Amino acid sequence: MKLNEVKVGESVKVKKIEGSGALKRRIMDMGIVKDVEIYVRKVAPLGDPIEVKVRGYELSLRKEDAKMIEVF
Repeated sequence: MKLNEVKVGESVKVKKIEGSGALKRRIMDMGIVKDVEIYVRKVAPLGDPIEVKVRGYELSLRKEDAKMIEVF
């Protein structure tokens, strides 16, 4: 399952971050790494962006970035 498929109010753990290069590094620099727990707070009406809580802080992710994050 990808992060963009998670419903509001659910918590998931990161399994893998797809992609490579600067985009993957940027996601990891935001604190999203393997085995970290992510809580989906809300999703904008058109689905972009997605607001999540990671390591005690809130973060907004673009839908395209969320598609790169595999969760369980």
